[in-house]
Amino acid sequence: MKNKAQNVNNISKSSGDVNEKNFDEKKFVLSKKNYVLLLIGFLFIIIGFVLMTGGGTDDPTVFSYEIFSFRRITLAPIFILLGFAIEIFAIMWIPKKNDNK
Repeated sequence: MKNKAQNVNNISKSSGDVNEKNFDEKKFVLSKKNYVLLLIGFLFIIIGFVLMTGGGTDDPTVFSYEIFSFRRITLAPIFILLGFAIEIFAIMWIPKKNDNK
């Protein structure tokens, strides 16, 4: 009976050491390059939404065709879609071992 109690104590001590080591290591899920790509994708999305703004008029009774400009209808959605594509790539991409520096 004494041996079983010692084994349980040894197991709990060793598992505690492992947990402490894992807790002390501050390892991120993604690499630095992944986070840089995430930031670039986020900036593309923000730029797309900024390009989409505007085109209104001061007088609500007057319609402005400025809302149908190339910048708002074509360019801004392309930027937003590229931003989301970059975000997906940044999350899914696994860098090589020596590429992590």
